[in-house]
Amino acid sequence: MRKLTGTQWLICVIASIGFAFDIYELLVLPLIVRPALMELGALKPGTPGFNQWTGLLFWIPALAGGVFGLLGGYLTDLLGRRRVLVWSILLYALSALGAGFATSLPMLLVLRTTTFIGVCVEFVAAVAWLAELFPDAKQRESVLGYTQAFSSIGGLLVTTAYYLAVTYGPSLPAIYGAHEAWRYTLISGVIPALPLMLIRPFLPESPLWKEKRASGSFQRPSLAAIFAPEYRTTTIVTTILFACGYGAAFGAIQSVPRIVPGLPEVASLARPAQEKIVSAVQFWQESGGLIGRFLLAFLAVRIVSRQRLLRLFQIPGLIILPATFFWAAGHSVQALQWGIALSGLVTVAQFSYWGNYLPRMYPTHLRGTGESFAANIGGRMLGTSAAYITTTLALSAPGVGPSAKLAWASGVVAVGVYLIGVIASFRLPEPKSAGLPD
Repeated sequence: MRKLTGTQWLICVIASIGFAFDIYELLVLPLIVRPALMELGALKPGTPGFNQWTGLLFWIPALAGGVFGLLGGYLTDLLGRRRVLVWSILLYALSALGAGFATSLPMLLVLRTTTFIGVCVEFVAAVAWLAELFPDAKQRESVLGYTQAFSSIGGLLVTTAYYLAVTYGPSLPAIYGAHEAWRYTLISGVIPALPLMLIRPFLPESPLWKEKRASGSFQRPSLAAIFAPEYRTTTIVTTILFACGYGAAFGAIQSVPRIVPGLPEVASLARPAQEKIVSAVQFWQESGGLIGRFLLAFLAVRIVSRQRLLRLFQIPGLIILPATFFWAAGHSVQALQWGIALSGLVTVAQFSYWGNYLPRMYPTHLRGTGESFAANIGGRMLGTSAAYITTTLALSAPGVGPSAKLAWASGVVAVGVYLIGVIASFRLPEPKSAGLPD
């Protein structure tokens, strides 16, 4: 493989920052939703009102993100990868800043929604941009795999930010007369906008997209085109599989920060001590996810069959996630740490998988649209609805206390989406070549 040029390194840095803070913005909610609902809505964990608002905060932003993310994919094909990438990062960073100053639950919901819209658009633009900047197949696979691994770095960063906000919040400037850690953690999401404003003038457009556009051979992107016979199976199956991956993440894994405070060894502690343990368990999850993403990046250039590569993570997940939620989540903090780390490994790796797979399945004028449909309709809209399903199931689930009920509901959802995912994987088309379709 050829060495990366200075410009290519710069592009990889910006894409890595974007990927990192994509996940940073998504994973901040499981950490802050409990204290935010207790402060802004005076809601008690386990009550119908608490569960309803939790479901709304997880699902409504994802629903809107899916709709606008699909539009963003179309605009990525129509207007260019770089332009859409830059504006999407600015949108989610500034929305995160505003969310830290929310004075009501509806205000928090609106700002979380605009944050999610930016995140949904950024992922598609960044993947298409990176794929087209690296014509060498092995180099492209490596770049996509390792830059997406920074998504899990973002998970580690948000966990660290929350821990620091809990520990040192009292020494930070008061917001509305208080020192709530959840507010400082949300505000920290503005960070990616800072280097972007400095580096933006040096970022090139995708040469492949630019060449097609300038030559006059560029076809106008179309949503209907991704359902043409040659793309229909890819579009439908990847949408289902994206939904299953996000279903496992939102419907099970992201429940853990609300399960931890109900563990016997945690329940009797003061709230600041509970929140530190929550951030520690979350750190284990993100560490597992980081290992999974790097493992995927390593295997992506060594395993030819895309079906086989995907099932290397799916099949272990059928064992690991039920064990985590039906047993470890009611046993001890240590057992839950190990379980959620392994759950993060097998689930989060699948998100990197799609960044490597999808660019090889659609031509240049449909690349953003095709990726966006699977990621946003499948992942963001259908998959994230699992969070609402889980919180609804938890109201009537067996178990003593809200945490035990939530763990049971999360386990049921995890088993369901993993079973569907394994079955659907057998219909996943293999790429026709190592290169990108024109």
